[in-house]
Amino acid sequence: MLVFNTTYTIQNTDARNFVIWVHQSYFPSIVENGILTNPRMLRVLSHKDEETECFCLQFNVESSAKLHTWYTQQGQALTEEMTKLFEDRFAGFSTIMEVIEG
Repeated sequence: MLVFNTTYTIQNTDARNFVIWVHQSYFPSIVENGILTNPRMLRVLSHKDEETECFCLQFNVESSAKLHTWYTQQGQALTEEMTKLFEDRFAGFSTIMEVIEG
């Protein structure tokens, strides 16, 4: 099992709208697709910039191949939608992590 994590920094003026959009639009469309599961949104507390807030969006995915399929089928379009809504007032980076049972 993999965890797909994307960390976003967004201007304070857009943070509330970002959270609303994620919960009302982004998460529902991803869950409907069925490739990514268990959506979570987390606020990064160690973030120190007073003009921005930082959030992580996390999902479970079976494999990197499935993640690639999701990205080509849906991820690119959602990134474009986010860019239309928030323009240059956000930045993000993604990481793929493997769950290690222990």
